[in-house]
Amino acid sequence: MHTENTQTLPQSENQDNKKQSGAHTLLDYVEMFVFTVIAVILLLSFFFRLCAVSGDSMNNTLLDGEHLIVTNLFYTPDTGDIIVFHQTSDLYDQFNEPIVKRVIATSGEFVKIDYTSAKVYVSKDDTFTEEEVLDESQYLYLEFGKWKEHGMPSKVFEVPEGHLFVLGDNRNNSADSRSPQVSFVDERRVLGKVLFRITPFSKFGKVD
Repeated sequence: MHTENTQTLPQSENQDNKKQSGAHTLLDYVEMFVFTVIAVILLLSFFFRLCAVSGDSMNNTLLDGEHLIVTNLFYTPDTGDIIVFHQTSDLYDQFNEPIVKRVIATSGEFVKIDYTSAKVYVSKDDTFTEEEVLDESQYLYLEFGKWKEHGMPSKVFEVPEGHLFVLGDNRNNSADSRSPQVSFVDERRVLGKVLFRITPFSKFGKVD
């Protein structure tokens, strides 16, 4: 009996050790998960934002309902960037939410829209040359291949200091710096630059 007892005791201790080891492993996983969640929350709170596309104004680059990662960390807006910003308006409540558009011109620049030739010029002064036509071939979406204002006179905009001129890629279905509802965007209202599309997962990746 004594011999059997001495054999049973180590087995019991071994089982206890396995249980303790399993508990420690589970605790490690729980701690790792909690720290990961906290880290993600901190990153999204201080360095990144999660925003959703609302509407069709950025077709076909970004579609309604897609979710984006945005950052303003060490960010200075530049022509061609896709940004998220907010406005405050007592007249247009629908524009008091994050808005996604593309930066066309920055503080102090001039913009000329030639509706007939479907060209957008950006210049440092109010004269424009063919060398100052933006290459928008990678993102511009014009229904039926032309602006809805086709045939109307060209329009020139001067961007105020500290502001941006923005347009939606879907030019014929976008309220942007051409419209009084949005107009020029105060740089202080920019939430950040769009970095990644995270949903739908089939289109996950960098956004240009």
